[in-house]
Amino acid sequence: MGTAIQAFRKNRTLWITLAVLALLFILAIQGMSTQDWVITLLRGLSVGAVTFLVASGFSLIFGLLDVLNLAHGTLFMIGAYVGWSIYVRPDTFIDLVTPAAFLIASFALIPVWERVAERLRASRSTARVWPWIGLLAAITLLALTLPRYPLTIWDPEVYANSPVTNAFMANQGQFVLPEPVPFNGISPATVLTGILAGSLLLAFSLAGFSRMRSRAPQTSRVWKDFPWRSILIFLSLVLVGIIVFIFNTPISLWLHNLNTTWMFLIAMLGATLIGIGLGALMEITLIRPLYSRPIYQLMLTLGLSAIGIEIVRAIWGRPEFTMPKPSLFNGTGQGCPATSLADLVANKCSTISLLGGRVRTYNEIFIPLVGIVVLVVVWILLQRTRIGMIIRAGVQDREMVEALGINVRRVFTLVFALGVGLAALGGVLAGPSMGLSSGMGENLLLNALIALAIGGLTSYPGAAAGSLLVGLMQQFIIKYGQIGIHLPFLAEPLKPTPPLVPASTVLLMVIVLLVLPQGLFGRKE
Repeated sequence: MGTAIQAFRKNRTLWITLAVLALLFILAIQGMSTQDWVITLLRGLSVGAVTFLVASGFSLIFGLLDVLNLAHGTLFMIGAYVGWSIYVRPDTFIDLVTPAAFLIASFALIPVWERVAERLRASRSTARVWPWIGLLAAITLLALTLPRYPLTIWDPEVYANSPVTNAFMANQGQFVLPEPVPFNGISPATVLTGILAGSLLLAFSLAGFSRMRSRAPQTSRVWKDFPWRSILIFLSLVLVGIIVFIFNTPISLWLHNLNTTWMFLIAMLGATLIGIGLGALMEITLIRPLYSRPIYQLMLTLGLSAIGIEIVRAIWGRPEFTMPKPSLFNGTGQGCPATSLADLVANKCSTISLLGGRVRTYNEIFIPLVGIVVLVVVWILLQRTRIGMIIRAGVQDREMVEALGINVRRVFTLVFALGVGLAALGGVLAGPSMGLSSGMGENLLLNALIALAIGGLTSYPGAAAGSLLVGLMQQFIIKYGQIGIHLPFLAEPLKPTPPLVPASTVLLMVIVLLVLPQGLFGRKE
């Protein structure tokens, strides 16, 4: 009892703030019918879940690496577009697997190349020359071979073959895969060999630049603990690339004929893995040299955000388009809207009847469930596993973790990759509910930053709590914009205008930070 009283006194301001927020929620639902506030609550959970996937990744990266990744919203957007491409155009995705596997395989060999580069440092006359020669050769090889690799893809400049038309046809269930593009005037073996050789040279050169910056003395034991695992990963990825290349057309047709629910799950997995790989590549090549330069980190990630938006516009075009919902959540007609979970599963209804109103099964049921699953899984990863213990220790005392002989650099890469993967997962989940546009990432990043400020920048539970509050605040303001707020001294109900939706979350953030400068669950610095 005494311990509980002491804990309350220590966190008295926090408990009072939470009590006030709970009271405000109770007051907010007093002006609504049970149907309205329950559906509004579910919609708030949906918005909060998507916001949480972006905010949690941002929080993990900032908490351990002290990196403010301003490109996080763009990575969320890229996840949405990549997920759409896997879901709607599996032929394009399969075409890209082989060159991507070769490129990733080459970077998997970086631990090996670093040891080779350490040997080459013995010759001071060439130590600063050969990385530049390798980089030039890699760029030349890739420039000659990559454009010759056939890729069946849409054309944003031609409306009949644009992503807008592809999305419309997929929504109608009438999309037909185009004929694959053949090799033109060059043998496939030559192109594939050139891509693999160029990728190997590129990874080798980057390892050389990394060693050139390192001031660690050369040691005769650089071959101790040789990274055979990297060689195994390299061979496995190359083998996957070759197999996919040989069976390209059968795999594309099989995916195209697959049930859309399974295809959407594949798109979720694929977008998340690509996000993880992109995050790892960003950390290794761009973020790692700038850990001691926070201003340069901000400038770099801001620049990457702008570049990412322009790349998306160049590949997918500027117009907005939709992402079809999986068949499990898109049923209509007899038996819909569903009146029970059994009917929902049997008829695959897009809506379910709840308290006399209709709830969208994808938006208000599936997305919050995924958010809860991610919350629990990542919490277990952080609290109940060895890698989680290392991450939490790194947040508290990075130097001590390094002193224990743990490869903190690899942990940093893992955390950055995980954070980007969560953002990419959020993007592909948001595609069917929000639609796809080149500005969707900026809006979500703003929501995520507000949520983190409310919950605490480096707190994972704070990211969840802040995202939930942002989602609820926005949806209740939207609902009151429809039904109005009955105030004592006004004859007509006050209806908040749309600009008050984002303003309300900013106001909530300001109030919370005035009371708790570190946020609800943030650490006191």
